[in-house]
Amino acid sequence: MELANHLNDRLLFAVPKKGRLYEKCVELLRGSDIQFRRSSRLDIALCTNLPLALVFLPAADIPTFVGEGKCDLGITGIDQVQESDVDVIPLLDLNFGKCKLQIQVPENGDLKEPKQLIGKEIVSSFTSLTTRYFEQLEGVKPGEPLKTKIKYVGGSVEASCALGVADAIVDLVESGETMKAAGLIDIETVLSTSAYLISSKHPQHPELMDTIKERIEGVLTAQKYVLCNYNAPRGNLPQLLKLTPGKRAATVSPLDEEDWVGVSSMVEKKDVGRIMDELKKQGASDILVFEISNCRA
Repeated sequence: MELANHLNDRLLFAVPKKGRLYEKCVELLRGSDIQFRRSSRLDIALCTNLPLALVFLPAADIPTFVGEGKCDLGITGIDQVQESDVDVIPLLDLNFGKCKLQIQVPENGDLKEPKQLIGKEIVSSFTSLTTRYFEQLEGVKPGEPLKTKIKYVGGSVEASCALGVADAIVDLVESGETMKAAGLIDIETVLSTSAYLISSKHPQHPELMDTIKERIEGVLTAQKYVLCNYNAPRGNLPQLLKLTPGKRAATVSPLDEEDWVGVSSMVEKKDVGRIMDELKKQGASDILVFEISNCRA
């Protein structure tokens, strides 16, 4: 981070340097027209069209850098934010990197519910979240001694039970394939998590921070909606607009043909097939759907 000390005129934006979040972050930033080139030898990349520098860090470190005000913005899992227990502002749920922090036990063992783990040995990379969970389970105040023994392991957590290191583990589960391969099953979800845009409570560049947030919001909205255009008899408009009310309101324009109008409306991608079917049934024609690359509310 020594190079960052010479970038006082730029907003520092911390993003994961590798792993499951990195590719999604790069895609999101490019969709937000944040242009940069990352050298393989540096963990800092200068943005070429904004006074911004991207700082590539381990996802677990990002909450600390943002919380301490070293970076104005960051992207990391909300699990890392809660594990770090730092004071940051969660701005946006980015809807990727979704997984669950779960308690997992040997599939063929006798442990079937969390209460049976009191007094046992638990291994996790998320010792703070695990400790808080078992404090509630045991009914003790934060900081008081636990009967349950919680140990930190940084990697290959899923092997801990098979190797006799732990009775159970607390680990992130995405597809569940790794857990199944290790002979484990989940008995409780401690936290459902996804990637978040987070900010410092005392940003050095608040106006630019707001601009970046708005750009990312535009990408997220574009990912959720498509633009639906169609023509319809004016008399059918009331029931058609119930199907396509738009994000705020639909755009209705007169056509050269008397008593016909053109309608343009944003509809959610997940409903577009059903909506097109219903529009056709209720008299709409020339129904077209267009992808949205970006937008502003």
